[in-house]
Amino acid sequence: MAPGALSFHTRAVTFAENLAQVQGRIAAACGRVGRDPSEVTLLAVSKNHPAAAVSEAVALGVTWFGESRIQEAKIKIPASPGRAHWHFIGHLQSNKAREAVALFEMIESLDSLALAAELQRQAEKQAKNVRVLAEINVAGEASKFGWNPARFLEELAALNAFSRLELHGLMTVAPYSTDPERARPVFRRLRELREQASIQLGAPLPVLSMGMSGDLEVAIEEGATVVRVGTALFGERPRKEE
Repeated sequence: MAPGALSFHTRAVTFAENLAQVQGRIAAACGRVGRDPSEVTLLAVSKNHPAAAVSEAVALGVTWFGESRIQEAKIKIPASPGRAHWHFIGHLQSNKAREAVALFEMIESLDSLALAAELQRQAEKQAKNVRVLAEINVAGEASKFGWNPARFLEELAALNAFSRLELHGLMTVAPYSTDPERARPVFRRLRELREQASIQLGAPLPVLSMGMSGDLEVAIEEGATVVRVGTALFGERPRKEE
């Protein structure tokens, strides 16, 4: 057997085992709160992992992937199976909006009206609608992007007025902690904000993207419909040389 074939097989087995564990965690969390696991989409965060890793994941039934860098996605997405669907989950600069609109089925990290205006312009040029989530900085961390919850409600009508943007729900990144329970108030507040926003709009916002490898159970218990999982699936991300 060629060395490359052995390493491919080893990676595939490892991913299969990791996937089974993550799916088990999702099912157990759903069971604790009476939810159907089919209500939760597993978004595999493939940042810093090659297209070959995406292909392995697709072969095992994973179809939703998250990327956070446009330059990396421009190379990886065309090299990945057509069955893969892509969400942008990183901070999006306005000068990358054109490429984001072209590459991704959903942009989860819409964090301002200024970015919304640029996405609207690019969507008009490409004659397409863009599915988006509003990123909310629930904990008010200076190191993170996103709307303050109160300001989001103030600007919701203006955001909803962009004809090419389809607001499907909310996203947040909880503060890092080794104790997943510390994220629970953040996730609960996002769910409550989604309910407030839905009432204000008079329309449902079905998507709550929250929870990652370390705290996905708590997020699901608080209502997550998308969990963004990287390390628990692919292992530690390879470090890129500076």
